[in-house]
Parts: sequence; structure tokens; C-alpha cells
Amino acid sequence: MLGKHSIFLIGPMGSGKTAVAKHLARLLDYPFHDSDHEIERRCGVDIPLIFEREGEAGFRRREREVIAELTGQPGIVLATGGGAVLDAGNRRDLASRGWVVYLETSIAQQAERAGRTRHRPLLHGADPMQRLAELMRIREPLYREIADLCTSTDRKRVPVVAEHIAGEYRASRNAPEATTTPSAPATPCRP
Repeated sequence: MLGKHSIFLIGPMGSGKTAVAKHLARLLDYPFHDSDHEIERRCGVDIPLIFEREGEAGFRRREREVIAELTGQPGIVLATGGGAVLDAGNRRDLASRGWVVYLETSIAQQAERAGRTRHRPLLHGADPMQRLAELMRIREPLYREIADLCTSTDRKRVPVVAEHIAGEYRASRNAPEATTTPSAPATPCRP
């Protein structure tokens, strides 16, 4: 845990990364950042329009720049986009620069939460359950690869999840250095 003073939330769309990160930041008195919101702020347009004009590849380039910059800031809570882990550089920066939390959620819960908005360009024109299952097959191993903590958000209120993460984070910071290694998660992430 030595040197990992920021917390980075990863996970699929609809897992609650933004809501949990905001609450967690308040609990810890850390600045809150959201990589998707930062991309929109810098571009002056929303993500669906970026996807429409530049495609997913253009969006991912922008995401890479933002994550490289934000993960370099000390003592923050960062909510990432669901696909941020697709880029090896993002995974490296997230894992080496902060304490990574994978917010797990079922595909049914993702569909319920993410299906309420047009703000999810990867779901446009697709069967949401099928598309979410496809995305999880690709992304879940990447989430687990870099996570220091895995916690489910299914049927849980945001404050409960945030308080659990804050407790685990504080415990990991207080753990003796000899028993804590970057590759040993506080709560194991099992496939």
C-alpha cells in the first residue's frame, strides 16, 4: 500500500462508480474526479457525440490522456469509464499509482441502471443484455488483474458501498508493510 494514496474505481457501466466515488471522496475528504466527465469538459460535448464523430478509437485516445493526467495527482478519488481497462497504459497507471477498487455488478443490474440513459453509446442499437455480457467477457479479467479490492454493488446503497471501501482502504494503509504487496488485494478478487 506504500505510496498508493489515491483510490481509483473501475468496473462496468452501471456499477455505480461515479456515485460511489463522490460519496467516498466526501468520506475521506479527497478531491473527486470522473474521467468521463473530464473528457466531456475538455471537449465541450458529451461522450455519445465524441463516439459519433471520432468513433470509439478517438474516444479511447482522449481517455488515455485524461487517465494519465488524473492518476498522476496525489490523494484523489477517481471514477473511470467502464472501458478504461482496455488500454494497457491505463491499466499500468491505475495499478501503479493508486489503490484500485473493482465495483462488481451483475449484468441484470447493469442493464437496469445503464439502460435508463442515452448516454451509453456502446449499447445503442444492440440487445443490452447481450452487449453487456459481451463487454464483461472481455473486461472482467482486466478489472480483476489490477484490482486491490473487489466489492459488489448489487442491491447495495451507495453509502454502504463507499463506507466499506473507506474501511478497507484505511485498514490497508495501516497494515504492516511486510504483509502488504501491490499484487495482494485486501479482499481477493476471485473469478
